[in-house]
Amino acid sequence: MFLLLETFAFILVVQNNYQHTIFFNTANRFTGTVLNSYNNITEYLTLRKANEQLASENARLRKAMDYSFRITDTVTHYRKDSLFSYISAKVIQNSVHKQNNYILIDKGANHGIRPDMGVITSNGVVGTVIEVSDHYSRIISMLHSKYKLNGRIKKNNHLGSVEWDGTDYTKGILTDIPVHVKLQKGDTIVTSGNSLIFPEGLLIGTVEDYQQEKNEKFNYAVIRFSVDYNRLHHVYVINNLMLDEQTELMNKEEE
Repeated sequence: MFLLLETFAFILVVQNNYQHTIFFNTANRFTGTVLNSYNNITEYLTLRKANEQLASENARLRKAMDYSFRITDTVTHYRKDSLFSYISAKVIQNSVHKQNNYILIDKGANHGIRPDMGVITSNGVVGTVIEVSDHYSRIISMLHSKYKLNGRIKKNNHLGSVEWDGTDYTKGILTDIPVHVKLQKGDTIVTSGNSLIFPEGLLIGTVEDYQQEKNEKFNYAVIRFSVDYNRLHHVYVINNLMLDEQTELMNKEEE
């Protein structure tokens, strides 16, 4: 009887317009708070999976970008053949403060990765694969004393070589710049496209300081890398689908 009377009294209170409004506003606030907290926890727990899905999607989109294709016959076929595919991977080990720095990623031969594949992020060049196991790959970083990369000054297409001097991991050196080429702070340096590893036009960095040496045939510039190598998380390994054919022709002896 007590429970029945309590229930009847509760119904009367709720049916009162004022009390009805207070009750449901309070209930809505409580429910909203609980659901918001639940969503925040769920989003945090699924963040890792979301990042991995985003990396995979970025790899797919990169494959569809203009520089991933080549028009093989502009006169007859107007046909595009895919040159590159991209494999997303997670960085599991990295260093930036040594003279020779390397990176370890969680993808290997079982995922289609092999030595001499280029590695990038959405911000620019990272390095090159040098060793591969079934499930992991080792990358020689741009931050390595023996690593050199062909670069191109975007505004005038002049070539140069990009390397690291072993000091500041945010900066590199652009060398072999012809003396007649004038650079300014902020000029963009991109990949030249002259190698079989990286597509043309990938960002390397921007000019921060330009040095003109007297009585020298070439000048050099200090560049700020476009990639923050101390914050690498997801990378993309570049697979040149035409590499075997290109290599065969380049290695063919002249008859």
